[in-house]
Amino acid sequence: MRYTLLGKTGVRISELCLGTMTFGNDWQLGADRNESRAIFDAYANAGGNFIDTANYYANGLSEKFVGEFISADREHFVIGTKFTLFTKRGEPNASGNGRKNLNESLNASLKRLGTDYIDLYWVHAWDFTTRPQELMRSLDDAVRQGKILSIGISDTPAWIVSQANTIAELRGWTSFAGLQIEYSLVQRTVERELLPMAASFDMTVCTWAPLAAGVLTGKYLKGHPESAVRLKPGSARLADRNISIAHEVAEIASQIGCSSSQVALSWLRSKKGRITPIIGARSKSQIEENLGCLNIHLSIEHLDRLNEYSSVELGFPHDFLSRSHDLVFGGTFNNLDNPLL
Repeated sequence: MRYTLLGKTGVRISELCLGTMTFGNDWQLGADRNESRAIFDAYANAGGNFIDTANYYANGLSEKFVGEFISADREHFVIGTKFTLFTKRGEPNASGNGRKNLNESLNASLKRLGTDYIDLYWVHAWDFTTRPQELMRSLDDAVRQGKILSIGISDTPAWIVSQANTIAELRGWTSFAGLQIEYSLVQRTVERELLPMAASFDMTVCTWAPLAAGVLTGKYLKGHPESAVRLKPGSARLADRNISIAHEVAEIASQIGCSSSQVALSWLRSKKGRITPIIGARSKSQIEENLGCLNIHLSIEHLDRLNEYSSVELGFPHDFLSRSHDLVFGGTFNNLDNPLL
C-alpha cells in the first residue's frame, strides 16, 4: 500500500479507501459485526488507513461499527463521513445541506463514531436549495471549532463545486479537498466536466461503485451461479453495453491470471489525476480479492483496449474545441508547452 496527499492538505491517505456502506445488516444487505470486523482488519493489515462511511448507512450502524473498530488506534485512521440524506422521514430539517441539518448531523456522527473530530466531512449530495455561501461558511465554522479537519463533496454538478470552492478561496474559508463520484469502466461520463474540474482545484477524487455494483466482477456473465445475482433484471447497470465491457474485462483477466475485479480496479488506478477507488465488500474474501489489485499492473495494450472499448463521447464543447486547435492557435499548438494540459 502506498499513500498520497488528500487534496491540498498535508493529510496522508492510502491509495485505496475502505467503503463501509456494507457494515451493519439493518438494510438486510450488509455484513454483521463479526464479518465487518474481519473486513476492516484485512484492509488495515494491508496498510489501509482511509475509511469512508456516512450517517445514513445502515441507519447509523456503519458509523458505530467504524467507531468501535478504530477506537484502539484513532490517530492512525483518516475517517470520512457524510451528511445530507434524510435521518427522519417527514421532518423538513432532518435532511439537506443547510446549517441546521449540518450541525445536528455532525454532532450525531461524532457521538456514533466515539471521537471528538472527523478527518474528512463530506456533503453527501447537492440539495439544490441551500446556497453555496451558507454551506461553505457552515463547514468552515465547524473546521474552526475543531470538529472537522477537511471537507469534501459528493454527487454534485461541477459548476456548483467550482462556485463553492471559488467563494471559499476568495473569503479565506476552507475549500473542498475531495470529490466523491461514481467512476468505473461503465460510467465514464464524469470525464466530461467533473474530473477536469477536480484536477483544476487539486482535489482528490474518491470513486464509488468502481465495480459497477458487481457488473465488472463478471458475476452477471453467462455461466455464473444464479445465487450471485443481486441486481434486478432490467437494471440499467445490466445494459448490453455494460455486459459487453464486463466480457472484455473478463477476457483480459483470464489472459493475465487475475480476477475481473482486479482488472477493473487496476484500470482506475492507472488513470491520470488523484484517483482513489473506494472498495467495499460483504465478506473478508471479497475485500482480500479487491486488495489484490495492488499487485496487478496492466500493460499499455490492455489499457488501450479497455479505454477504447468503454469510451464515451465528451460532447460539446469538448469535441468542438478539440477540432479547433488550428483556429485558436494558428498552427502553433504543437509547439506550445502548456502546464495546464
